[in-house]
Amino acid sequence: MSSTHTVLHDPEGRIEATLPLDRGPHECLLKAVLTWTGDPDLPPADYAQIALQLTGAARAVADDVRRATAQLPADHGARALAEVVVGEAERRLSVRLEGTLRCAQNRARLVRALYERLDRLAEVAPTPRQGAL
Repeated sequence: MSSTHTVLHDPEGRIEATLPLDRGPHECLLKAVLTWTGDPDLPPADYAQIALQLTGAARAVADDVRRATAQLPADHGARALAEVVVGEAERRLSVRLEGTLRCAQNRARLVRALYERLDRLAEVAPTPRQGAL
């Protein structure tokens, strides 16, 4: 039986950088998680799955922020702030996931902050994904 799939080796992330990031699902999940005012009493495995999804989103958006930041001059004010945001994201992503509402909401806040930074960077330097479709 032959495979219909092609495996790509792209350690520098060049292919990924040109693919459009679908924000819609991430934003829907962010909205749902951040609007919970009380504990919806989900099983820990559900919270863990939500946090895992948000972790993947955070890593993808952080990569986009890094690429957009690299396009700015070293002395650009937006670059310094973006580097701080990405550094904080890396620190927060290094924290172990837990199957709790608090963990899921913290990851959602992180993704929201990264999207906000990416949007601000797009005003001064377009990201590689913006022109690709």
